Amino acid sequence: METNEILREQIFEIIKNQLKDNNPPETKYTYDRLIKSGFDDYQTRQMIGQCLTVELFDVLKFNNPYNNERYIKNLKALPKEPFDD
Repeated sequence: METNEILREQIFEIIKNQLKDNNPPETKYTYDRLIKSGFDDYQTRQMIGQCLTVELFDVLKFNNPYNNERYIKNLKALPKEPFDD
């Protein structure tokens, strides 16, 4: 299995847990909103995963604390691609 596939699976697992635990609730709201907009499950998880990746990259690369406020802001802006303010 390639590294990108492993990372995607791990990110999708985090999203699955966020949806199951409803934490943060914005993840579930965003998931439902995107599905209702016509995106399929995989596309929706990919978009949410992009938002999550922005946060993970910032934590790992720059040793910054996780920015939940930015994560939620990026979720709300989907399907627009997330950015790292």
